[in-house]
Amino acid sequence: MCRYRTGQEMERNRRLAACALLVTLLAGCGQKDASQQAAPPPPAVGVQLAAIKGVARSYEFVGRIQAIGIVALRARVEGFLDKVLFREGQDVKTGDLLYQIEKPPYQALVDQARANVAAAEATAINAELQYNRSLELLKKQFTPQATVDQDKAALDTARAQILQTQAALAQAQINLGYTDIRAPIDGRIGRTAYTQGNLVNAASGVLATIVSQDPIYALFPVSEQQLEDIRQSRKEQNGQQIKIEIVVRFANGEEYPLPGIWNYTDVQVNQQTDTQLMRATLPNPDRQLTDGQYVTVVVRERKEQPRLVVPQAAMQIDQAGSYVLIVDSADKVELRRVTLGPNQGTDVVVASGLKEGDRVIVDGVQKVRPDQTVKVTVLPASSGN
Repeated sequence: MCRYRTGQEMERNRRLAACALLVTLLAGCGQKDASQQAAPPPPAVGVQLAAIKGVARSYEFVGRIQAIGIVALRARVEGFLDKVLFREGQDVKTGDLLYQIEKPPYQALVDQARANVAAAEATAINAELQYNRSLELLKKQFTPQATVDQDKAALDTARAQILQTQAALAQAQINLGYTDIRAPIDGRIGRTAYTQGNLVNAASGVLATIVSQDPIYALFPVSEQQLEDIRQSRKEQNGQQIKIEIVVRFANGEEYPLPGIWNYTDVQVNQQTDTQLMRATLPNPDRQLTDGQYVTVVVRERKEQPRLVVPQAAMQIDQAGSYVLIVDSADKVELRRVTLGPNQGTDVVVASGLKEGDRVIVDGVQKVRPDQTVKVTVLPASSGN
């Protein structure tokens, strides 16, 4: 009985030992798998180096083209239109005859006024002779002083009548001149509101409008902050200012080829929008710019300046502002807050936060986090501007 129990115990002990060995082996395999999962290979990222490039800083605004001169032609005297001497839409020069109102009635008034002047002059001559005779008779005491005084008054009246008739003649000549309506400025004339044979006068309204073409203005509002940024960015270390130019871009994205100059800043700030109105003058020889046209106005430096740039693909934004992820010398990811300047093609100017040569992550940004070790591949810099 004792032997039987001893054999069972030995068999049971062998089985327990085998189970313990199996558990040990399984535990070792589990530890090996856990060790392999806890140390995955570092994620791969592509980086580009922050580089110094020649950049012409620019600022964009919504603007409107405005003619320097706009003149609405009106009739200043009444009469029938004898001639319309222009083609709608043509360019005109200062002094070109555009409309002609019938002249005979006004020419007759000029002739009448000229005759009145001649009559007044004759009357004055006769009054002067009469006064001189009376004055001689008074010296010989052959006529009373009262007669001399009356003749003197008649002479003064005759002379005043000359001045009055001369003024009437001048007015008649002016009215005759108003029958010719001429271009007061160079420009392009629009549609005529009246054709030959129509009666026109001062109440007829605008006959046609002349709009100057070359040069032409571009007006655009600039916020106070933007204006201060432009002023600060133009300052050089030697105290001088970086020269700028104004270009405009059409609605289809095409850039107008002729740059202009910034020549006026409004003397008041619009209190509703906190902006100041700026004005540039642009050449317009081919009449590509039209009064009232909306354009994008670009204020940019004439020459490129060396500035630090990184690809726009590297930029990230959160509630705290803009940042980039860089890889340090130990191949660990680091978050850098940056202050940005304007875009330059596929790049963006970095005003602060980076230095030349920093390895900025542009590919694989979403796969990594700060302080993580990564596998780095340096990508070639983009050539697009």
